[in-house]
Amino acid sequence: MKISQLGMSDMWLTPIGFGAWAVGGGDWAYSWGPQDDNASIAAIHKAIDLGVNWIDTAAIYGLGHSEEIVGRAVKESHVKPFIFTKCGMVWNEKHEIKRTLLEIRSEVEASLRRLQVEAIDLYQIHWPVEGEDLQDAWATMAALKREGKVRWIGVSNFSAIQMELCIEVAPIASLQPPYSMINRSVEAEVLPFCLDHAIGVINYSPQHSGLLTGAMTKERVANLAPDDFRRNAKNYQEPYLSRNLAIADFLKQIGGRHGVSAGVVAIAWTLANPAITAAIVGGRSPEQVEGVWPASKFNLTQNELQEIETYLAAHPAP
Repeated sequence: MKISQLGMSDMWLTPIGFGAWAVGGGDWAYSWGPQDDNASIAAIHKAIDLGVNWIDTAAIYGLGHSEEIVGRAVKESHVKPFIFTKCGMVWNEKHEIKRTLLEIRSEVEASLRRLQVEAIDLYQIHWPVEGEDLQDAWATMAALKREGKVRWIGVSNFSAIQMELCIEVAPIASLQPPYSMINRSVEAEVLPFCLDHAIGVINYSPQHSGLLTGAMTKERVANLAPDDFRRNAKNYQEPYLSRNLAIADFLKQIGGRHGVSAGVVAIAWTLANPAITAAIVGGRSPEQVEGVWPASKFNLTQNELQEIETYLAAHPAP
């Protein structure tokens, strides 16, 4: 299995990392529905046992609960993976969420406690916030790195222009953008910028929140839990849903040639982009983790990449 250096950091990452969004559980605005904590911990342990060497979470996932679960799971593990988390989204006792870059110092202390670590390996600003000074926020992030509370600092969901502003203050180790066959918006400017500035890229939602796994159906979508954010997501509604499930069916055909799932093909497609360092892949059970693990070693041929490109061009979004 190939490992890759994350930007200019000293971290070398496995091709896929464990994404801990869903393990935050239900009862908040961006939930994936109810989740059993024991299944979450077992999934993280399975990922570590298979060789995954990094976990990505965020304070906002489950309103702190995902970080708590990651902290528990890693404390119980003999192998210590890199732990990445994010700041910039806070909540109150009513579970009301807001984006702000003015509470980074208090946020990092809370994340350190929940994760039960002395330093966070990669600390990322989750979203840019309109009306708040990015450079001031990035200066705070750089100060946390100098103080040893975090080892490396990165950004998530930033544009090329926003990253350029940050670079004037301090280097960026990594960007975390959404990137999949369904969402290719970062290809034009963002990924080339990262390549040009040696910024590592760990993309999230390579299977687009489950749509490209090959396991999603219209019936399953109709039966998603009431608090599952995907119920209201554009790509889970018509006319997009039919097109997206057709892409997954097409990927099943390619995967069938190699004995891998549509989801593995979807992940491998993102990893084929030279700007991508590694992909974040969620897992809610050991079985799910085991199902996507082949993506860490599977490569599409140039002919297959062209075949996918031809299919996507012939089936654009509605």
